[in-house]
Amino acid sequence: MTVLVLTRQLVESPADLVVHELNQRGVPVHRIDPGDFPRQVMLSGRIGPEHHDWTGGWRGQHRELALGDVTAVYYRRPSPHEVDPALSDDDARWARSEARAAFTGIVQSMRCRWVNHPRHNVIADSKPRALATAARSGLRIPATLITNDPREARAFVASLPNRTAVYKPIAPPGQRVFNGEKAAVWTSPPLGPNDLTDDIAFTAHTFQQWIPKKHEVRLTVVGGHLFAGEIHAHSDESRIDFRRDYDALTYRVCTVPDDIRCGVQRLMSAFDLRYAALDFLVDHDDTWHLVDVNPNGQYGFIPELAQPIARAIADLLEGRMS
Repeated sequence: MTVLVLTRQLVESPADLVVHELNQRGVPVHRIDPGDFPRQVMLSGRIGPEHHDWTGGWRGQHRELALGDVTAVYYRRPSPHEVDPALSDDDARWARSEARAAFTGIVQSMRCRWVNHPRHNVIADSKPRALATAARSGLRIPATLITNDPREARAFVASLPNRTAVYKPIAPPGQRVFNGEKAAVWTSPPLGPNDLTDDIAFTAHTFQQWIPKKHEVRLTVVGGHLFAGEIHAHSDESRIDFRRDYDALTYRVCTVPDDIRCGVQRLMSAFDLRYAALDFLVDHDDTWHLVDVNPNGQYGFIPELAQPIARAIADLLEGRMS
């Protein structure tokens, strides 16, 4: 049994916690950053009339791995494929496209346990689809509008009980280029109808009802296990979007209401996910509002839950739970 870990090299990555846990158990682990293919990793795959699955494997600088030895894959935000910098721009685009198609095509055809399969991540990563699936699963979501019509946007915000909404990016990872540099696009401060300009017409925008919250909850789901932590914000920036100011946050492990637990289980089943990080806003009536589904979301920033979650992911990869 070999667990294949497909992830980029990062300092203090959550994947490191899982790899460490598997190593402690004596489970063979082979870690590859797909971004190293084709420059640093060799991949060969064969298929034909006698073989209904790809055979072959990887060869790196120090280790080799056969496709048939892989029993589980932990897929955790790999980096994009890098090609020879000596290639022209056109050749580099072609080479990168070919590398991506070969690597993902062969790897994703492997019949083994995935946490999560990239195909399922892509489907669940669609915010419009995630919100619709959450609502159908019995979870409460804020009133939401996606539009490029400024009049519709103003009318929507004016119709809300508190006449206030926030703007959120639709597509991951939520980045724009400002003055030649990439910058994250966070949830906006609360907006009223008069704050919305005609620039909305340039592309699609998501507006979501502003929920006055008591705190947020990051609910991490691993198989049938739920790990919930309250996120309490102590700065103006973090109260708008906790990712703006991690230093101003405190956490507390909490329980999950039965209706939320049932809705989350239906959501996970609908997307065929084994792992997800869900974000809820909890209002002053203790009502939970689901605002985000992250099939590849972070979990290591809540200290009390990091190790239990890593152990649960290792259990999934080792086959101790479904």
